Amino acid sequence: MSSDNKNVSETSQRERVTVALTGASGVQYGIRLIECLIALDCEVSVLISKAAHVVIATETEEKFPADTHRLEEALYQRFSAQPGQIRVYGRENWMSPVASGSGAPHKMVICPCSTGTLSAIATAASNNLIERAADVALKERRQLILVHREAPYHEVHLQHMLTLTRMGALVMPASPGFYHHPETVNDMVDFIVARVLDQLGFDQGLMPRWGESS
Repeated sequence: MSSDNKNVSETSQRERVTVALTGASGVQYGIRLIECLIALDCEVSVLISKAAHVVIATETEEKFPADTHRLEEALYQRFSAQPGQIRVYGRENWMSPVASGSGAPHKMVICPCSTGTLSAIATAASNNLIERAADVALKERRQLILVHREAPYHEVHLQHMLTLTRMGALVMPASPGFYHHPETVNDMVDFIVARVLDQLGFDQGLMPRWGESS
């Protein structure tokens, strides 16, 4: 087998997941999730909204370029990814695999998910690639997890959550537990990321599940 064919074979066997970060507080959840998926040898399609870039610059020390090609290079370096593990797509890249049911991964997580994104997905707005990719996940009956980061909720928020739940999405508010006795902010981030990985069906060692020993 040639090296090129070997790389294609290895890449095709990876679990494919789309991870989108939107303009809500809590981008640490999404960044950590990408890191864990890369460590699990997944192929991750990364979508980062303009608002998310603002939040990343505000809440973290990360230096993520806005340009998609430079961002992809930065993420490869940041997460020590292997060839083929990270694909970054811009907000209007309608030719990307995530924009079509014939090419999109079977799992998508929006983490964090802003209220605006939640509303757009519930109404099938599809005004940008994140919204379109989520719409594809719903119409193709694929797994869609929305890690919503907002409080409190008003009636329309709750209506949209109910609508999305009825369509098959999983709404998972970023509400960390405390039974694992977190000592740092990172411990609280890992709690949510571990729950997301559980829902995606991955074995995770971030923290034990309820009833398991540490």
